[in-house]
Amino acid sequence: MARRALILLEGSRYNGPLYVQAALQIGLHPIVLSADPAQYDYLGAEGIEAIRVDTADLDALIRECSRLHATYDIAGITSVGDSFYATVGKLCR
Repeated sequence: MARRALILLEGSRYNGPLYVQAALQIGLHPIVLSADPAQYDYLGAEGIEAIRVDTADLDALIRECSRLHATYDIAGITSVGDSFYATVGKLCR
């Protein structure tokens, strides 16, 4: 059985760690897709998987989610930032 993952588009220095902890508490493997993962210090500190991808490029995000789907059972896709909600909706189709 594939490991269940929660994909987070971009993070947040403030709320991002809360999303990561919540995912871990319910047994999900959080994966952050970000244009610049290095800006989120908590990712390295928590050992969270972060993938560099152009989050403004829907096709690039679709390719990355498809690649991840080959390895993980994707339980959900979300974002801390409301500027990505429309993109999240498109990725969930």
